[in-house]
Amino acid sequence: MIDIDIEQLNKELKYKSPNEIIEWALTLSEKRIVTTSFGKYSAILLSTMAKHDKDINVIWCDTLYNQPSTYKHAEDLIKNYNLNINKYQSLKSKAEIDATIGLPSIEDDNHAEYSEVVKLEPFRRALQEHNPEIWFTNIRIRQTELRNKKDILSYSKDGILEIS
Repeated sequence: MIDIDIEQLNKELKYKSPNEIIEWALTLSEKRIVTTSFGKYSAILLSTMAKHDKDINVIWCDTLYNQPSTYKHAEDLIKNYNLNINKYQSLKSKAEIDATIGLPSIEDDNHAEYSEVVKLEPFRRALQEHNPEIWFTNIRIRQTELRNKKDILSYSKDGILEIS
């Protein structure tokens, strides 16, 4: 775990550009990742990170349920930015998930199991394999109430320094 004064640094970094924040954070550790879902905001983060660290491990936890346009977008970004992509998927096939869990709504009793199988387990596996100390993410305020409270720097529950 990187031991820093998060409160003080968040105050200082508040007035820095994303490029300045990234440059500063890259000095903290060589053990770093950036995560992506290849959503609409992913190109900005990935293009910026590729300029600063062309070898950074890009973690993509593919749910297997993306639209064809998302897979095309991912393919284009991987190629255009020559990303060091590390793709993680459920240990179950899409057909097996469809047959046993289905694609549940958030209110459905199967939603927790679905989230575990297609999102959480693949991400835990990625973290275990890469063992990062720094995690660049494009989690943005205004996405959820919890994310509204996030600052530039925070620690994940696993002790990883998150840079948002």
